[in-house]
Amino acid sequence: MIGSIVGAGLGAVGSIFGGISASKAMKRVKRGLEEQRKENRDWHDRRYNEDATQRADAQRILSLTEEQIRKRNRAAAGTAAVMGTGTEAAAAEKSANNMALADAAGRIEAQAEARKDRIEEQYRERDSQIDGALMNLEAQKAGNVAQAVQGVGQAAAGIAAAF
Repeated sequence: MIGSIVGAGLGAVGSIFGGISASKAMKRVKRGLEEQRKENRDWHDRRYNEDATQRADAQRILSLTEEQIRKRNRAAAGTAAVMGTGTEAAAAEKSANNMALADAAGRIEAQAEARKDRIEEQYRERDSQIDGALMNLEAQKAGNVAQAVQGVGQAAAGIAAAF
């Protein structure tokens, strides 16, 4: 009789201890997931709000375009001086060059918008994965609580049966 009371008591203590250990482990996992969520948000904010014109690839495109424009402007001015054409031809060339620069900037902006869309998609996907992991953790926690309660209930039934 005392053996079954002690056995039931140990079962209850084991269930409680196991529940406490699992709870601590789950808290660590939850903190890790919340840290991942914060890092994901920081990554998103940093990348999403970058100035597209300051990126190295955009700067290279703008620099090459501006260099080509300078060359064409010099050539147009030289041609105008040699041929004796008025400033109208040089002005037309400069206008075309300015449109080329505006076109390059427009392409950079379009690429930037597409990039922002990809960043937003990646962020939402990662955030959804973290949400799923947190929901699974809560479900597991609920299952562990139910299991601990069941173990304590069984232990209590064992003690009552011993009397």
